[in-house]
Parts: sequence; structure tokens; C-alpha cells
Amino acid sequence: MNHQQNRNKRTNPLLFSLEIGFFAGLIWGGVQWVFYIFHFTVIPTGFLAEPFFKHSFIYKAQGQWVGWLFFIVFSLIATLLYTFTVRKLKGPIPGIIYGILWWLLIFVWLGPLLGMVKPITEVTWDTIYSEFCLFLLWGLFIGYSVAMEFTDERKREPETA
Repeated sequence: MNHQQNRNKRTNPLLFSLEIGFFAGLIWGGVQWVFYIFHFTVIPTGFLAEPFFKHSFIYKAQGQWVGWLFFIVFSLIATLLYTFTVRKLKGPIPGIIYGILWWLLIFVWLGPLLGMVKPITEVTWDTIYSEFCLFLLWGLFIGYSVAMEFTDERKREPETA
């Protein structure tokens, strides 16, 4: 009976995705805030909230907290998207590519159009490197966490094998 229970144990993709997305936003949004505090980047944590709030608010402490919440919500949505489209891809590379694609979308194309970030030609190299690495690691965190959960068959094997 125990063997049959292990074999039928499946992860709920929605709940797992929400959990990973929350922690991705919490951790990497916090790292982004630390980058901003220590001047590794000139982009405040609230950059994702820029279209919804006044520019001056984003640079205040309350705006940073709101921005962190926006980063968490953004991570939840991005993780759901990843989970329900490419969760069966194995290894770290798909997650890295996913993070890089989001960086391109936010910092090169859509972000400057919406006024969330300055055009890439108007920010410092430190900002470019820091944000690129942050999104690369954020994507790796999401992609590898999801890939390990949905492609690792060892956890479905019987414990007494």
C-alpha cells in the first residue's frame, strides 16, 4: 500500500508555483533592494510600481516596500507562467534563459517604454551588470526549483527499494 501511495503522490503545480514565486520575489526583491541601498544599481526596488505610483513616491521608504510587494507579485505571475509552459525542461539552463528574457523585456524593451526604467544607454554599467545578474539568478531560482520538482523521479520511488 505504501508503495502505491508514493507512486500516486503528485505535486500540485499551482500551489507549488505560488510558493516558489513568493520566495523568488521575497529573496530576489530583497537582493535588489540591497543592490539599490549599496548603489550597485540606480534603479529603485519600486521600479515595477512606477506606472502605478508617482515617481517621487517610488524613492521613499514606503515606495520601496510597495515595490518589494510588486516584485513578489511579479515573481508569482512569472513563476506561474514558467510552471505552466516549460516545467518539464530539465536543468538550470532554461531558468537562466528565462531570467535573461525577463531582463531584456524589462530593461531593454518594455520598461523604458512604460517609464519603469531609464533606457539602457542612460544607466551605469554597474546597474546593467547588477540587474542582469540579479534577473539571471532570479530566473535560475525559479527554473531550477520548478525543474527539480517536476522532473526528479527519485521522490516517487518507494522508500524501501
